[in-house]
Amino acid sequence: MESLESTRVCSVALLLLISLLWSQLPSSLAQQQHEPNPTIRTMEDFSGYPIHEPGQFGSISLASSLSVDAQGLQKQIEELSSFSDAPSPSVTRVLYTDKDVLARSYVKNLMTLAGLSVREDAVGNIFGKWDGSEPDLPAVATGSHIDAIPYSGKYDGVVGVLGAIEAINVLKRSGFKPKRSLEIILFTSEEPTRFGISCLGSRLLAGSKELAEALKTTVVDGQNVSFIEAARSAGYAEDEDLSSVFLKKGSYFAFIELHIEQGPILEDEGLDIGVVTAIAAPASLKVEFEGNGGHAGAVLMPYRNDAGLAAAELALAVEKHVLESESIDTVGTVGILEIHPGAINSIPSKSHLEIDTRDIDEARRNTVIKKIQESANTIARKRKVKLTEFKIVNQDPPALSDKLVIKKMAEASTELNLSHKMMISRAYHDSLFMARISPMGMIFIPCYKGYSHKPEEYSSPEDMANGVKVLSLTLAKLSLD
Repeated sequence: MESLESTRVCSVALLLLISLLWSQLPSSLAQQQHEPNPTIRTMEDFSGYPIHEPGQFGSISLASSLSVDAQGLQKQIEELSSFSDAPSPSVTRVLYTDKDVLARSYVKNLMTLAGLSVREDAVGNIFGKWDGSEPDLPAVATGSHIDAIPYSGKYDGVVGVLGAIEAINVLKRSGFKPKRSLEIILFTSEEPTRFGISCLGSRLLAGSKELAEALKTTVVDGQNVSFIEAARSAGYAEDEDLSSVFLKKGSYFAFIELHIEQGPILEDEGLDIGVVTAIAAPASLKVEFEGNGGHAGAVLMPYRNDAGLAAAELALAVEKHVLESESIDTVGTVGILEIHPGAINSIPSKSHLEIDTRDIDEARRNTVIKKIQESANTIARKRKVKLTEFKIVNQDPPALSDKLVIKKMAEASTELNLSHKMMISRAYHDSLFMARISPMGMIFIPCYKGYSHKPEEYSSPEDMANGVKVLSLTLAKLSLD
C-alpha cells in the first residue's frame, strides 16, 4: 500500500510540475519573440546593418530596416567614371569602344559580387537576376544605361544601374526574400552618340523589327563602321539575326527606372523624390537645304540663294511653332546646324539641321512637325533654294506610367518619410520602350541645378541613398504582389 501511495504522490507531483511549466510556456515564447536572437545580434554588430529573418516584417518594418551604403555607391560611381575617353570631370563613353567594354566588365563584376546570375544578349544588353521563391512568375525589373555622350557627367543613367545593384544589396542585407525574381538590366546605347539611334537596346527588346533589319544592313557610324562590325569588335552580334533580343509583352511583371531628374524642379522645391507619371514623346528630324553659294563680296544680295539663311529662318520657325502650341509641355530644339563650305568669305551652298521636338501629347507634337515641314517648303520657295531632305528619323509615342507602379512608388516614399511629387519626364529614357513590354514607372532624384549632359552634373550621396531606398522598397512590394 505504501508503494502504491508513493507512486500516486509522485504522479500528482509530476502532473503539477507539467501543468506549471505549460502555463509558463506561452509567455516564455512571447518573451523569446521580442528578445533578439543572439546570433542575429552578433551579425548586426559585425556588419553594421540590420538583419531580419524571412517573414518577420511587413512593408513598414522593412522600410525601417533599409540601410544604403551611400559612400560605397559614390565610390563606385567615381570608379566607373574613370572608364572614359575624356579627362575628369568629364565623361565620354561611346558604344562598343574600349572604355565602354571595360565599363561593362566593371558592372558585370559588381552584379556577380551581389550574387546575381549574369547574362548578355546579342547587342550587349546585360541582365543580372536574383531568383525569387517563385521563379516561374514574371520578374520585376529595374535598370538604366552607362553610355555617356561626349564631355558629359557621371550620373546620367549610372545612378539607375549602380543604384539598382545597391538596391538588391540593401534588400539582401535586410533579410528580404523575393517571391518574384528581381532583375537588373543595363541597356545598350541609350544615347544616340555613335549610330544616331537613341535607346537602341531597349527599342530592340521591345521588338523593333525595322531597327533590327537596319542595324544588320544599313546603319553605320561617322567613320563608316557598320553596327555589326562595331558590335563584333566588342564581342557581340556573332549571329546577325538580332531578333533573339526581342522580348514578349508581359516578360516582366513591372519595370522601374531610377534616374536623376535632369531638371531643377525637385531641388528648387526642396523635394526628395519625383514619381514619374508620363514620359514625353520625342521626335527627331533631319533637314537639308541646297543653294548656289558664291563669293561673299562679288554676289550681290538680290542674286543670292543662301542655304545658310534658309536654315537660320527654319530654326526661328521651330521656336515659333512650338510656342504656338500654348503648352509648356511642348518643346523644340535645333541641336545641330551645319553650313557648307564654312568659310567666312563664302556664301553657304548647303545647310543641315537636326531638330528635336517633344510633348506628352502625341497629336500636339505631330502638329508641330507638320508646321515645321510646311515652313521648310515655304522658306525654300521664298529663298529659291532646294529642300533636298526633310526626314522624320523617329516619331515615338509617349508612355504613361502604370497606376499600380505609381501607387507602390508613392507608398514607398511615404513609408520612408520622404517628400515626393508626381511629375512628367520631358527627357526620354529606356523606360519609354520598356512600357511596350510591361507596366512601367520611374523614380526621379534631385540633381544640382538640374544640370545634366555636362561635367557639372551631380547628385548628392544622400539624394542617391533616398532614391535607392524608394527603389528597394518598391521592388520588394511588387515582388510580393
